[in-house]
Amino acid sequence: MADNTLIIIGGDAAGMTAASKVRRQQPDRKIIVFEKSDYTSYSACGIPYFISEMIKTAEELVVRSPETFRNKFNIDVRTMHLVTQVDTPNKRIKVLDKNKNEEFWQPYNQLLIATGGKPFCPDVNGKDADNTFGVSTLKSGINIENYIEKNKPKTAVIVGGGYIGLEMAEALLIRGLKVSIINRSAQVMNNTLDPDMGAMVSEAIRNLGVQLYQDEELKGFELENNSIKAVVTDKQSIPTDMVVFGMGSSPNTEFLKDSGIELGIKNAIKVNGQMQTNIEDVWAAGDCTETLHLISHKHVYIALGTLANKTGLVAGSSIAGEKTIFPGAVGTAVCKICSYEVARTGLLEKDLQELDIEYVTATIKSKTRAHYYPNSKDITVKLLAEKNSGRLLGGQIIGEEGAAKRIDVLATALTHNLTLQNIIDLDLSYAPPFSPVWDPVQTAARKLVNDI
Repeated sequence: MADNTLIIIGGDAAGMTAASKVRRQQPDRKIIVFEKSDYTSYSACGIPYFISEMIKTAEELVVRSPETFRNKFNIDVRTMHLVTQVDTPNKRIKVLDKNKNEEFWQPYNQLLIATGGKPFCPDVNGKDADNTFGVSTLKSGINIENYIEKNKPKTAVIVGGGYIGLEMAEALLIRGLKVSIINRSAQVMNNTLDPDMGAMVSEAIRNLGVQLYQDEELKGFELENNSIKAVVTDKQSIPTDMVVFGMGSSPNTEFLKDSGIELGIKNAIKVNGQMQTNIEDVWAAGDCTETLHLISHKHVYIALGTLANKTGLVAGSSIAGEKTIFPGAVGTAVCKICSYEVARTGLLEKDLQELDIEYVTATIKSKTRAHYYPNSKDITVKLLAEKNSGRLLGGQIIGEEGAAKRIDVLATALTHNLTLQNIIDLDLSYAPPFSPVWDPVQTAARKLVNDI
């Protein structure tokens, strides 16, 4: 038997948040964390800024080291340990000690799976070449930094135009590389923004000097001594010194095959509001799990650090015997590409069409500050609302400094089912250095309310 041992698979945001919560509630409980890398509790979201050298050392991204968890919190963190199998009928997991290259079975009383996501890459020859990189773990960021320092690449091709692809484009531009992006869709951020807003981002990154190839699909690589010399698409061959995959992530759940744990969309783990799986005494949290979308009421896969921390806390609370519930999310996210800020929340037009929801939409252009105040920047706000009721369904914002965080007003409105009129009535702050007298999100709501 496992003597009431809690086993956690994965030592980053969700796993260590849960471990810390359980430790606070159960000071004497035995907690073992198996982490496949050397690092725990780090900010994967900060990796592009480490590569750009805005953050000088990788250690600055580490919130708490394995030693801190072991010595200060009495949590048995075992790094370089990869879990390869979960045997739920016998309540045990198979673990590979990567340093010793030895496997062993570890029993558990309760189990939390927090294995996160992994960079998506199509199955093409050369994807594991010496100069190809995903961006998901601190180790992957260190590998990119080391490669740049050692090899001094002059060109880079990024495959994929999502958040990671665009943030990595910024990082590599800052490092002086000539950057190209291959994007399978007609616009970047295809799964994040509506096409009209995506077109604005595509134009913006071209203005930064990025060579953007749209409607092009990766087909393969030209290799020489296990190093990629060119990226081959369905239209051309692009010479490059390095390749970064920015095609999004998928749940890291392959090792759960034959475990009996139920998987859902994109093979993410199905969980209830307390982050419990369908198997007794097994929880899951973070980027390996599904999330309930509060607007569509459908399960979706959203890999974000905010949700990893929140679901980790709920899982830890549940394991410790509390009744905390994670209600779901509205899909709020922001990113920055040099001087441009991009934000979104709620549903896109294509989502609403699939759900057969009758909607109206409006887009406005405004300023981030009073028009006469120095350094006032452009901001574009797009809102989507339900026809007749006026209930907000989604929002997107593109602009420069001071634009993106306004999405939080819309996220709050979505979470609480506010209408356009409710948004207009909000008592938002105003002073010329911060906003026009009508905040841009309220200006957009005023324009759209007439169409409902």
